Amino acid sequence: MSTPQLVVHRDKELMAQAAAARLITKVVDAQAARGSASVVLTGGRNGNGLLAALASSPARDAIDWSRLDLWWGDERFVPEDDPERNYTQARAALLDAVPLDPKRVHAMPASDGAHGTDADAAAAAYAAELAEASGPEDHGQVPTFDVLMLGVGPDTHVASLFPELPGVRETERTVVGVHGAPKPPPTRISLTLPAIRAAREVWLLAAGEDKAHAAAIALSGAGEVQAPAAGAYGRARTLWLLDAAAASRLPRSLYPPASA
Repeated sequence: MSTPQLVVHRDKELMAQAAAARLITKVVDAQAARGSASVVLTGGRNGNGLLAALASSPARDAIDWSRLDLWWGDERFVPEDDPERNYTQARAALLDAVPLDPKRVHAMPASDGAHGTDADAAAAAYAAELAEASGPEDHGQVPTFDVLMLGVGPDTHVASLFPELPGVRETERTVVGVHGAPKPPPTRISLTLPAIRAAREVWLLAAGEDKAHAAAIALSGAGEVQAPAAGAYGRARTLWLLDAAAASRLPRSLYPPASA
């Protein structure tokens, strides 16, 4: 378990630009060290804002996009062509503009795919895909992701792990179907905390005044069942990237400058 580090930016636009620059550096370094890189994407306004900032960055071509594996932390279990899918939004924000290897883009199943409307079967299939991609050097049944990004919800949820729901209590499976989510759509697919914790680095993104309470709770020592964001951490590093509004309820002592 790594101790959270906090970086606070003036506003959400600057946060997105700085996070995009940080991600470029991490991917390039991983590719130089190991030949390829693996990143888990997040949806929502902050995740998509980061992708849009990356798309417009002059440095984006430093990444060898053909040697990058992309995974998702969660997905709305809706039809393939639904504009609310995280995958669809990521394509619009960045993916369609860069030369990715389609075989290395690992979208979660849709509700009109091979598993029909069975979210649990779709989750099991994604877990099997993760297990197939993991190697003997990895920790458990998922690859050791270089960077796994998570948006933080106003209720402290991350991915589609919501407070008190069964998914946040999962200790063995790496992917679960989520039923009865408190925000629409109610049916989703999500990585679990054990899968999230396999990542080298976990980045939690929070911008806006509506995230201030969640950040304060998650960073105050709350339990992960009541505050799932508190249970999200990386093997080597846990980085909270916030704007000033989201950090407004945190004591200044919590966020000394983090190293790059």
